[in-house]
Amino acid sequence: MVLRALHNALVSFSHAERRLEPFFRAPLDALLRDPQAALIQALINLGRRRDGLALAEERLIPDEAAHIQSIIDTMRVHMNSQYHPGDFKRAGNTKTHGVLRGEVTIRDDVPARMRHGILAEPRSYRAWVRYSGPGPDSPPDIDDVGFVSMTIKMMGVPGPKLLDDEKFTQDLLGICTPTFVTPDARANAKLQVWSYERTPLWYFFDPRDSHLLDFWMQALWNKTQSNPLGEQYFSCVPYLLGDGQAMQYAFYPKTTVKRHIPGLPLGRPPDNYLRDNMIATLKETDVEFDIMVQVQTDAFRMPIENASVLWPQSLSPRVPVASLRIPMQSFDSPAQFAFAGVLSYNPWHCLPEHRPLGNQSRTRLPLYTELSRYRQAMNRTPHIEPTGDEVFP
Repeated sequence: MVLRALHNALVSFSHAERRLEPFFRAPLDALLRDPQAALIQALINLGRRRDGLALAEERLIPDEAAHIQSIIDTMRVHMNSQYHPGDFKRAGNTKTHGVLRGEVTIRDDVPARMRHGILAEPRSYRAWVRYSGPGPDSPPDIDDVGFVSMTIKMMGVPGPKLLDDEKFTQDLLGICTPTFVTPDARANAKLQVWSYERTPLWYFFDPRDSHLLDFWMQALWNKTQSNPLGEQYFSCVPYLLGDGQAMQYAFYPKTTVKRHIPGLPLGRPPDNYLRDNMIATLKETDVEFDIMVQVQTDAFRMPIENASVLWPQSLSPRVPVASLRIPMQSFDSPAQFAFAGVLSYNPWHCLPEHRPLGNQSRTRLPLYTELSRYRQAMNRTPHIEPTGDEVFP
């Protein structure tokens, strides 16, 4: 009870601070974020040991299967405690801000070493793009933890896939922080337990096993969000880029978007102001992102099995390889929001040339698969593979 009371006090303070951030955060980030990130990463690397892995090489962490099962069990219990049959939500990336039509176009100047899988030749793919909040709850936008995600389901992708429940899709997952909230599956299992107890901040502050550097790193990018269509997104975890080569990818926005948050600092913004700003933006303009790829060149400073380490661009810059265009559209019909419930985004919906790497990705395979099927079974909404031909009233 004492821990929860202290936790709730910290959350209340963060809610108050979130109302002030839009008035000072941008210049502060421009001045201080990169130097702070460099310092944090230097401190994280000081505490790491060299594992002897080669480029694109993986290695199981101790008790990995047990940690993965713990994450699945805890998140399933949380879902059962929160939702009723017919109204189950995703356990993570829970609140849907919108599911939008898009198009991914592969550039014709992709460097030769990167021409694998979907990057092998210039062409375009239709896509469904989902924007969401962090979870496991769906609070008013001003009360979340300053986090948004973007998931892209490309359609019409030929070739064999690692998951057989979809034949022609390639999923790309991005979040607004360049490193993952936990370094590995062991830490992720602990975070899920603290989250179930409604005290997730104590995962970072627990003196028995603290993660203060990870908290600091996440705080540099978590902020009062204003419009998901205008944020950067990062894969955070590595993927194959052909045989023996690993990559991470990112999405850089190119479009000026609506960012006004009504009511700040003292009033109450609309609960779904992020969606409102997306709607207002797409009434007036298309939105575009550059899709960037960063190739692993140093196995220690750009690790496969530790997702809390930011891959330095000084060692390997991000290179534009494709674009995402979201055309002007209306996306807020009830039928289109219901469509989000039958979609399953999973990084293992992919070509073998882009197999997810590392223990966080190995966690996602059973985690996303099992909990997606469970959610859809409880809602009696069968999983479908979209084609891009869907039409909504």
